[in-house]
Order: sequence, then C-alpha cells, then structure tokens
Amino acid sequence: MNLTLTPAPYPGAPVLVLIAGLGGAGGYWLPQRAALEPHYQLVLYDQRGTGNNPATLPEGYSMADMARELHNALLAHGITRFGVMGHALGGHIGMQLALDYPQAIATLVIINGWLRLNPHTRRCFAVRERLLRECGAAAYLEAQPLFLYPADWMAANQPRLEAEEALHNAHFQGAENLQRRLAALKAADFSQTAQAIAQPVLLVCARDDLLVPWNCSAALHDALPDSRLEVLPWGAHACNVTASGAFNELVKTFLAATLTMPPVAKETV
Repeated sequence: MNLTLTPAPYPGAPVLVLIAGLGGAGGYWLPQRAALEPHYQLVLYDQRGTGNNPATLPEGYSMADMARELHNALLAHGITRFGVMGHALGGHIGMQLALDYPQAIATLVIINGWLRLNPHTRRCFAVRERLLRECGAAAYLEAQPLFLYPADWMAANQPRLEAEEALHNAHFQGAENLQRRLAALKAADFSQTAQAIAQPVLLVCARDDLLVPWNCSAALHDALPDSRLEVLPWGAHACNVTASGAFNELVKTFLAATLTMPPVAKETV
C-alpha cells in the first residue's frame, strides 16, 4: 500500500489519516487539505484494489483486513499514533482500527457512520449492485452522484460531475473488487463493540443524506462512550465536499481539542 504523506507543518506535528469511502481514493479529500495541512501531517492513500493501488482482492475480504493493511503500512513509515477521519466505509475502518489497535488511535472523525446496516441503505446498495451487474460500470458510475450530492448542488456543478465521472471510469476499481469491498462494508456490525471505543469521536452527517439516513449517526452516537454528533442541515452523503466550509470548521475545532502533539519527555539532569 503506497501512502502519500504531506509535509509536516512543524516538527512533531500530529498525524491525521484520511480514509475515503467505497471509492477508495485519497483524492476524495481535496476540499479538506487546505484547511488541515497547516496543522497536521496528513496521510492519504488509494485503498488496496482502488485507484493507483491495483490488486485483486480475495474472497472474504473484511473490514479487519482493511484496518490491518493500513496499520501495517503506517508502521512501515514509523507512524505509531495518529488520528483518523473516515467517510462511510472509511469511518468503519477507523472504528475497526480503534478496536484492534487502540493504542495507535488518538481520535476519530466519522462521516455518515452506522452501527449496523440500515434497511434503507441496504436497498440503495442493492440497486447500485444491480446496476453494476446488469448494466456495467459506466451505468453504475453515472448513477453514483445521485447517492452522494444534493440535487441543487448537482444542477449547479454539471461540468465538475462530468469530469469526475470520466476520471472514475478511467480508474474504476473493477466490479469484483468493488463487490468484495461492498460485502465487507455490508457485513460490518459494531452494535456489540462500539462501547469499547474509548477515543473521542466526532460524528458528522447531513439531514438530507439519501444513502445513509442521519439517524444512523445518532444511533452510533448513543452507543459510543465519548462522542459528539453534528447534523448538517444540507449537504447529502458527501457533505464534506458540498458543505466543506461548515464541515471543515467543525473538524478543525474538534481536532484542536483532541489531536495534539504528544508531551515532550523532561530531560533528566
């Protein structure tokens, strides 16, 4: 797994790992980089089997596999403690990291998370899988913005959507990889384990999210011991893109309080 590390803004700057959703590409976080790079060393990456990180994923690929791959890659770069910001599937990888490697995780930001798959989200996934299976990748990608963005934002950003669609077609992860990553996401169930996540967590969602109802984040908030819930009035599933100004301010405030430099050991005389 190839990681991209931004330059540390100052010696010992905290590390923040950004984990995209089902698309898997590190480029998803462009609307956050300018706001966060002055404060943190960011880690971005294309998840295994996506973007510029080609691989054929095995059957039974799981959330634990995704978390272990990322943790091992970070260790290889000498990164032993970090914060995580994850979107949907990325947030679930963050929770899995917090459960499997609690000593490594300082804090979590989870966008559109859930304890277990909501029936509405399951129906949306079924529709998307059927499009992929019966109509192919181009149809799947053409429909994808409907699940990500508000209608008015889409109407005002048609050239951008067309460019994104062309890029996603050119770098499509492959139907088999997508289905195996989606199976891992659908199987994720934190309903019995969320209470073991002791780190501070910021949950962000949007009230108009078509794919993941906002009350899924509310249920996750109730289950986590130390969490804060922020419900944006508008922005849909990709609210960090469509409402990036409000989103970035929430994240910066939260991280300023929870992701700080480790204490410097006092010299002994």
